[in-house]
Formats: sequence, C-alpha cells, structure tokens
Amino acid sequence: MKTRIDTEFVLVFTLVAFSTCSGFYLPGLAPVSFCEDVKGGDDCQTLIQLFVNRLDSVESVLPYEYDVFDFCKDDNERRPSENLGQVLFGERIETSPYKFSFKKDEKCKKLCTKTYVKDKTEDKNMLDFLKRGMQLNYQHHWIVDNMPVTWCYDVEDSQKYCNPGFPIGCLVTTEGRAKDACVINSEFNKKNTFYIFNHVDIKLTYHNGEGEGWRGARLVAATLEPKSINNADADKPTCEGPPMEVPGEFSSDVKITYTYSVSFEENNNIKWASRWDYILVSMPHTNIQWFSIMNSLVIVLFLSGMVAMIMLRTLHKDIARYNQVDQEDAQEESGWKQVHGDVFRPPRKGMLLSVFLGQGTQIFIMTFITLFLACLGFLSPANRGALMTCSVVLWVLLGTPAGYVSARLYKTFGGEKWKTNVLLTALLCPGIVFADFFLMNLILWVEGSSAAIPFGTLVAILALWFGISVPLTFIGAYFGFKRPAIEQPVRTNQIPRQIPEQSFFTKPVPGIVMGGILPFGCIFIQLFFILNSIWSHQMYYMFGFLFLVFIILLITCSEATILLCYFHLCAEDYHWWWRSFLTSGFTAVYLFVYAVHYFFSKLQIVGAASTILYFGYTSIMVLIFFLFTGTIGFFACFWFVNKIYSVVKVD
Repeated sequence: MKTRIDTEFVLVFTLVAFSTCSGFYLPGLAPVSFCEDVKGGDDCQTLIQLFVNRLDSVESVLPYEYDVFDFCKDDNERRPSENLGQVLFGERIETSPYKFSFKKDEKCKKLCTKTYVKDKTEDKNMLDFLKRGMQLNYQHHWIVDNMPVTWCYDVEDSQKYCNPGFPIGCLVTTEGRAKDACVINSEFNKKNTFYIFNHVDIKLTYHNGEGEGWRGARLVAATLEPKSINNADADKPTCEGPPMEVPGEFSSDVKITYTYSVSFEENNNIKWASRWDYILVSMPHTNIQWFSIMNSLVIVLFLSGMVAMIMLRTLHKDIARYNQVDQEDAQEESGWKQVHGDVFRPPRKGMLLSVFLGQGTQIFIMTFITLFLACLGFLSPANRGALMTCSVVLWVLLGTPAGYVSARLYKTFGGEKWKTNVLLTALLCPGIVFADFFLMNLILWVEGSSAAIPFGTLVAILALWFGISVPLTFIGAYFGFKRPAIEQPVRTNQIPRQIPEQSFFTKPVPGIVMGGILPFGCIFIQLFFILNSIWSHQMYYMFGFLFLVFIILLITCSEATILLCYFHLCAEDYHWWWRSFLTSGFTAVYLFVYAVHYFFSKLQIVGAASTILYFGYTSIMVLIFFLFTGTIGFFACFWFVNKIYSVVKVD
C-alpha cells in the first residue's frame, strides 16, 4: 500500500514544519479499481463485498465472532486467509450478505428477518446473548476494500470523530437512564428496553480514475449511520417508523428485520494513498498538543545531558586524582578505586542473570527492528496483523544472539554447567510466557470467544519455538562458549572485601526503586496510547513518536543505571551486577502499577473472566519489558565499569 512516513518522525529529526514523504506500495496491498456493470473486466471489479470482523467491547476483554450473535449470514460464506498476527489478536474476518454493485444506489434493501419465539429455549438463549451484547456495548467492525467502515459523528468543540466500529444496539435501564449510544436519540426512552441497530445507511466515496492513468474508480472512504427501525411489514420494509424495541423481559415473540441503504459519492480531492487520513486525524490521540510532547522529550533529553555532564566531570577529576604520582595520599581516600579487586567478582546466581540477559538481548533486537519497520510504513493499520506477525517471526529467528550472549556471560562468570545454561536460555522465559498465554487461552475457549487460539495454531507456535528458536539458541550458545571469557581490566582478589555500612540512599532497595522513575517518566504518555489501542480498541499508528521514545528510553535507562552504579561504587559497594539489571528493570514495576491504575480509572471492564485476562496479558507485557529494560541497564553499566577501571593505575 502507498503510505507515508509518520509526520512526527520527520518533524523531530528535521526540525521543520509538518511534512510528509511520498510512499510506495506494500506487498499484497495494491489498490483495487471498481467499475459499473457494463464496464467491468479483469482489471476492474463491479461487485463490492463487505466483510465483517469479530465484535468487541470496552467493557469486556472477550471478542466474539460475527455469527455468534445470530445476525444475517452470507449464503456462500468464506474466510480470507489470516496471518499469525490476526489469529493471535482474535480477528475473524468473513464475508457478509452486504454486497453492492458499484455506483448502484440501494434504498431500504432487506437482508433477512430473525424471529425469536418465546417458548423455544434456543431462541431465548440467542436473544439473551444478543441483549447481553447490547448491554456491554459490543461493536461491529466492518471492512470494505481493506478499510474500516466508520461511523462519523460530531463531538465536543464541533469536531468530528470517526469510530472504526458501531454498536449492536443500546439499553435504557430500569431506572430510565440511557446508556451508550441510546443518548443519540430522544425516542430511545422506554425503561428496561433494548434498541437494536437493525438498519444502516452506508455511503461509499470514490476517486474517479479518468485522467489519472488507471481505469475505473478507487474507494477512498466508507461511512455509515446505524439506525433502529421497526418496520410494520417485514416483507416490504420502508425503513420508516418507530425504533426497534427489544423488551428486557422476553414475554412475547420478537421479530427483527435487518435492512440497509447504500449510496455512492464521487470525491476526487481525496487520494487513494491518503484514504485513512480522515480516520486517523479524528482519533482522540491525534489531538495531542504537539508542543507538550516535544516539551517532555526536550526535558528528558536535557536531564540526560545534565546527568552525563556531571558524571563525566566528576569521573575526570577522580581519575586524575587517583592517577597522580603521590599514590600514598590517594590510597587513603575512600571511593570506587578501593574496590578494584572485587568489582569483577562473579555475581551470585550468575546462571539466572546470564539467562535473563540472553532473553533481554533477543527482545531488544526484535523491538528495534519491529519499530524501525513500523516507521517505514510496513506495519501500518492497513496491513492487518503485520505488527504481531513481524514480532513473533523476529523473536523466533533471533535465538542465536540470545544463546551467544547468555553463554558468553555465563562463561565470564566462571560457570561450567553449559547444558543447563543453554536449556534455560531457550526454555525459561518463553516457557513462562507460553504457560501464561495458554491459561488465558483456556479461559477464552471456555467463554467461547473468537480470541481463543485454535489448537492447530498453538501447535504451529510450539513448532516455531522448538523447531527453529531452540536450535538457533543452541547454535548461538555453541559459538558463545567457543569464545574466550571476557577479559577484565583488573584482577580479582581471592578474599572478598568487607562492604562498609551504607546510607539509606545507597542501600539496594532504595537505589533500585529510584532507578526506574526517570525511564518511566519518558514512556508513560505513549504507554497510555498503547494501552488504549489494546484495551479500548483504538488504532495506533504513531510509530514515529514511539521510535523516538524507544531511543530516549535507551538513553535514560543507561544513564540512570550508570549514575546509581557510580554512587554505589563510591560507597564501596561492589555488588553491581544484579543491581544494574534490577535498577532499570524496575521500570517494569512502574508499568504494572500504571496498568492497574489504568484498569480502575479508564476501563469499564466487568466480569471475572475479563479481569483475569487483562492482568494475565499485562503480566506477559511486564515480564517482557522487565527483561528488555534490565538488559539495557546491565550492558550500559558493564561498559561503564570496564571503562573506568581500565584507565586507572592499579598497583
């Protein structure tokens, strides 16, 4: 698909006004041309097929397939092939009975009539499930020509919001309070009544190709307006009349007729390459104050620069003083040089630390490549499931660096149980993630959700893990153990030095807790939008800003860890191996606390299953983030300690 590099990415790196880059076609997402019946051909389609996706809700983590709600079905139903990312995210795309001929308007066309008889248990259960969907505000997600059919309506300050979904219906409670979409119509006022949106007015906007060098027309927008209409004659609907009421008490038979109208509009001002813009511009997170974001980035960079300056000046003075000719005076001083004989003493539980670092390296490289590709537009919202597919495939293929880093560091720590090391590297953290994921999948399966991963997909994931990732980890570990241990700049004493009494701020726990504050401060804004995209079903496309925040996260994790490491060494506490990992890794704890706050303050999730799923998936995210940030802090501190002890004179 023809895309543009994120505006914000260009803004920051060029420091000019908003500008965009011309793009290119992504594989498999080339434009499709449509023609009228008499002008059709192999290069120009006449039939427009509307696809339906799974339904979801902000009040429930459980998505469901379209067919579960007993809507009108396509007689020749077929499913397009789905990639791994779509399956993992629970997308279930299928054809619908909504089929349009290009430029042929339809007025109040009937699809089907669903009748629910009060004496039939099956009908009662089906209607109860439909009402439950309206009560939890489940949303349709329709697709035309690979773009969402949106419901656009006015919000505050005369702004228009285009929602890539629309509700099944709405509810007026027994107290007479109109919930969700029921506030849009004053006729939705009967207590304990559901109002189902059984009619849609669809408008398809196209760009005419005459004089453009291609035949036919291309769709550039698809919008609809849902309505609730109770047609007096189900066989000859007029799409006029009072709202379609579904009583809260199932005391009589219910008959629901589904209809639609479609119209076509020409608009040559919208280019096919820009057809997603009207959706993305209206999304809530695009109304961010640009100067606020830039200001926060500048503040973080300024703080990082100040930290770096202070450290460099202080270290310069220390090294000059320690390398002076009169060594006797220097030896009397306390400081980081006094622990040179213990600073490279292997850490306790070096096996576990090396395993964490191997996995963290794998996650770091995967994240960097994924975000870089996303910035180039390859993983745009139009390329459904591409982001997750890319991440999984990259993780599988990056087993070699994980094995190599883990083995090399374990050998440096003096470890000899190389078989245990490589097995733990290949199986420990992925095993924890898979076990959590499997338990969540069992809950989804019990609840009948479309997000439940099919058994065949689980087998495929296990095959990727054990068939590709594990062997690559063994290969990396083989080369890691073949290499010599990392040479340290100073010798380690045989007898450990006693660590003096530490002040409150140089004790392990306070230092670790403080270490995660600055890194978290630079990500929490983007974290809010990411959580919105996951749990509030909003589109996330600001990968340019995300990549910049990723780079700033690297800088702040590194500098915060180095700074605290220096303070601890100056206090003659040489246990820096684990502390450097945990200092920046503690950012993940703040992430978890923020996720808990987000759950209670922003989400409306109800039900035990949805709550367990939220915290189950959040735990996976926190673990991955812990390994990622911890690895950054460790290697920054490892480089720093090697650097400072390699430039001092040691007798």
